[in-house]
Amino acid sequence: MFFLSRAPQWLVVFLGNPGEHYRTTRHNVGFLAAEALAEERGIQIKRAKFSALTGLCALGDERVMLMLPQTYMNRSGDSVYMAARSYKLPPEQILVVTDDTALGPGKLRVRRRGSAGGHNGLKSIIMRLQSEDFPRIRIGVGVPPHPEYDLADWVLGRPKGRELEAIQAGIAEAVRAVETVISEGVEAAMSKFN
Repeated sequence: MFFLSRAPQWLVVFLGNPGEHYRTTRHNVGFLAAEALAEERGIQIKRAKFSALTGLCALGDERVMLMLPQTYMNRSGDSVYMAARSYKLPPEQILVVTDDTALGPGKLRVRRRGSAGGHNGLKSIIMRLQSEDFPRIRIGVGVPPHPEYDLADWVLGRPKGRELEAIQAGIAEAVRAVETVISEGVEAAMSKFN
């Protein structure tokens, strides 16, 4: 327990919206990945801190804070900024797990850095950290079925059937990718999961 009582060396941020209404939407695959990791490792992500639910754990030899911002997606950066400032963590030690409509359902993409790509949660984090230099794991939720389909309606919708199965498999892979980034580094995760 002494190991976990010291300041975390990594912050892993899982993006989503709080509340049961949003729980199983495409936009909440980040939160669902956190649930999967917590269940697998027996971790509690329940402590209210930095306007988020947090939990401490060890991944590999690293002390890690897992975070689910409770500010809604477009203000996720507030929680990330508070934790980064409190623990003096550089962007390179903040890993973000999020949904991505540019990827097919369940496909993963690990990146060392990058733009927001139109994602409001990433935009908020970039704005608050004043940096794009944080690694991220993006879980594909697919594109809307036709160009006129409202993107907000799509990401706040619930996948079904084969799409749901593919996304669930992607969430399980994202858990492996988180563990790989922390224990082996971003490059290793990119070669394994991209």
